[in-house]
Amino acid sequence: MALARQRLLTLAYGDMETVRVLPQSFPELEAVARDWTKPPPDAIFSLRVPTEFASLHASRLVSGPYIYLTGEDSYQIAIMGVQGLRVEIVSDAPPPPDEPPPPPVTEMPATFNLELIPGQHVALETTVSSADDVDMARMEDGTIVDGLFWGKLNIVHSGDTHTVDFNGTKMKDPDITPEFLFDSRVMTKLTTAARPTTAKCHLSILAPAQQYCDVFLTVNSLWTLSITWPPAENLADNKYKYFLRVHPGGALEHFESEMVVTSLYYEAIPNPDMVDPNEFIAPRNGFAMTFRDFISHMMNVLDQLGMSLHARTNFINNNLHAFSAHKNIAYRFLSPTKIANAIDISVTADPCVFTRLFLIFRGISDDDLGLFAGAGEKEANSMNWRETVGWSENSKDTTMFRVLETSVWEIA
Repeated sequence: MALARQRLLTLAYGDMETVRVLPQSFPELEAVARDWTKPPPDAIFSLRVPTEFASLHASRLVSGPYIYLTGEDSYQIAIMGVQGLRVEIVSDAPPPPDEPPPPPVTEMPATFNLELIPGQHVALETTVSSADDVDMARMEDGTIVDGLFWGKLNIVHSGDTHTVDFNGTKMKDPDITPEFLFDSRVMTKLTTAARPTTAKCHLSILAPAQQYCDVFLTVNSLWTLSITWPPAENLADNKYKYFLRVHPGGALEHFESEMVVTSLYYEAIPNPDMVDPNEFIAPRNGFAMTFRDFISHMMNVLDQLGMSLHARTNFINNNLHAFSAHKNIAYRFLSPTKIANAIDISVTADPCVFTRLFLIFRGISDDDLGLFAGAGEKEANSMNWRETVGWSENSKDTTMFRVLETSVWEIA
């Protein structure tokens, strides 16, 4: 009795292959393939046979490189007269035919529930139609136009002009009611108001010759250093140190960070409870003027205090953005004693000439500007600023070890 030759099936999936007995039907083939690969329930699963492995009859029926097995008929044609079959498991089967797109929405009802004044409501029921039969439900890329939008509705009734315009933004969380939404401009103002005020300080050292020195900053407990650059060494609570090599040209070598700079920078944040803008700058201790007058006036004041043209220009440029945010500006310079009470500076060089300029300013309204009627630009120009800040002629002496600190603090 002659033995029938067993036909084999080679299943291939990616780089993996396995050999099984060739099933007699397509459902058996699919069951064997799924049992071997164990695909997720929602995975796209298809079977194909390269034409060179299929029967001659099947190869004549297709023009591409593969015969996709979609049912019993295609499977029986593929195995007709072959001793073995190679079936590839893939997920790139021909996509199903596209469903016809839904008809465009060119007209739909619209209802507007409006509150004219508190307690007075009106409902407008109308129909919205597309001017050029454009689909109002979908964009060209298929994006559905729906959801909850927050924005501005503008209704105009003027003569023969009657229009309704709406500009809005789709809400990411539709569960948020309009009562919890804020205008972005309001949020910006709230963020600015909540930001702590900061004194920004620059410290430069002019030495007659190259030498090493330590600079110590001792900060009052009502103040906090938020940032220092180059990074200062924190010796203890509220005490910081810089170890430097200073050069006659103004260069400062900071050994810990291996940086060379022209000034030390640090920012100090005061305790918010101690900041009262109306007390810090008032007609009795400060001056006020318009922004445009303030810039030219400040250049003259800094000139009186011995600052070079380069230093004066840098001072204005570094703070111009903050100054220009206000139509009117009230300001004052602190005395050396008050500055030292906040942040004291000491250096390991003797003798040393300190010049510390600490400007406090705030923006004021036109009404508040009237409160400074006797403390305006004219009165500020007649002020002896050198006496106020404790300026010394020695600050110009190139044979002296000199420290210049300029600080600006905007309070609000």
